[in-house]
Amino acid sequence: MKRLTLSDTDRKIAGVCGGIAEYIDVDPTIVRLVTVVLGIITGIIPFFIGYILAWIIVPRKPAVGA
Repeated sequence: MKRLTLSDTDRKIAGVCGGIAEYIDVDPTIVRLVTVVLGIITGIIPFFIGYILAWIIVPRKPAVGA
C-alpha cells in the first residue's frame, strides 16, 4: 500500500513535491511546474500557507530497518 510521505531523495525545499510525485508516479518536474502554476492562480500567500501546512502534516519516510 502506497503512503504519501516527504521525499528524502528528491527534494528542493521540503520534499513535498517530490513526495507527491513518488506517490502518483510522475516526474517531479511536472509536479513542481503544476505547483508554480497553482500558486500563481490561487495567489501566492494562500498557496504558501498550504505548502507549509503540507510540509508539517505529511510524514517523513520511516527509516529503513526501523
